Amino acid sequence: MASIFPSRRIRRTPFSPGVEAAGVKGYTVYNHMLLATVFDSLEYDCAHLKEHVQVWDVACERQVSIKGPDALRLMKLISPRDMDKMADDQCYYVPTVDHKGGMLNDPVAVKLAADHYWLSLADGDLLQFALGIAIAKGFDVEITEPDVSPLAVQGPKADELMARVFGEAVRDVRFFRYKRLDFQGAELVVARSGWSKQGGFEVYVEGADLGMPLWNALFAAGEDLNVRAGCPNAIERVESGLLSYGNDMTRDNTPYECGLGKFCNSPEDYIGKAALAEQAANGPQRQIRPLVIGGEIPPCLDAWPLFADGRRVGEVGSAIFSPEFQVNAAIGMVDRSHWAPGTALEVETPAGMLPATVQEKFWR
Repeated sequence: MASIFPSRRIRRTPFSPGVEAAGVKGYTVYNHMLLATVFDSLEYDCAHLKEHVQVWDVACERQVSIKGPDALRLMKLISPRDMDKMADDQCYYVPTVDHKGGMLNDPVAVKLAADHYWLSLADGDLLQFALGIAIAKGFDVEITEPDVSPLAVQGPKADELMARVFGEAVRDVRFFRYKRLDFQGAELVVARSGWSKQGGFEVYVEGADLGMPLWNALFAAGEDLNVRAGCPNAIERVESGLLSYGNDMTRDNTPYECGLGKFCNSPEDYIGKAALAEQAANGPQRQIRPLVIGGEIPPCLDAWPLFADGRRVGEVGSAIFSPEFQVNAAIGMVDRSHWAPGTALEVETPAGMLPATVQEKFWR
């Protein structure tokens, strides 16, 4: 593929010097920022992630700061999740939908105070949506994109590396919870979260000045742990069933279709609630399912239609070969009539029609 032409509209990050020095081989653009996609190879990067520890520049997970007396009112309006149950040190996965129940984004919310939240975004311009709602409703809130850049530490040795840099208290951070921990005199939000199933943390670095000092400190402390620069890995995320907004789900899909119905538990009259009522009562007519595809697959750059007896019954959003499980692992949106495990389908790829089989569960 052609290279990405440099532009101020495609922003570098506070960690870009470290990413470049580590030998990044590929980028994508995510929330108008650079996001590394591969360092050695997808296969090697994946195997290393599962055995050691990696430092990921995920500054592209831009924050939408919602702050003010009406912050909670706005949070309740834009997400189907019950925000009243959120603890003071908690991170919440909060699907955000439009008036027809279509997914606009699936951010992680960080509750900084009773009147202050960060939304850590997937790829999408949710700030304008939140700002528009706040203006239309006359809410007393300030909505901004703060100078906050997440840095992820992922892998089975993540606890050890983080303890060497942030102290033993980091080991006590529970899943989707956070602590404010000191780094060089600055108090940073450190959450046990991240876009892999290997375990780890995300550090919300406020301001650019601490970017490379933190990057360098992690690498200096983790030399004997075989720490490497890494990034969200396509193989590991498909094996794990971690959904990618814009690939596996879009605005055409509801949270129920994405398997996120358990997060639609708000008693409030949120945007899209009426549109989701039928699916809340009876379930969706299509839903995310794991699949195995036979044969040799090309890169999955577009949605691949799924067929049964010549009739379209869904589509594949992501597919990649898994060296560990020796299968072409895939994530698909499949009609209810054909989503039962073991159902044989066909998928139309650029390499031709290939067999596909619905699986009972993802591999991790």
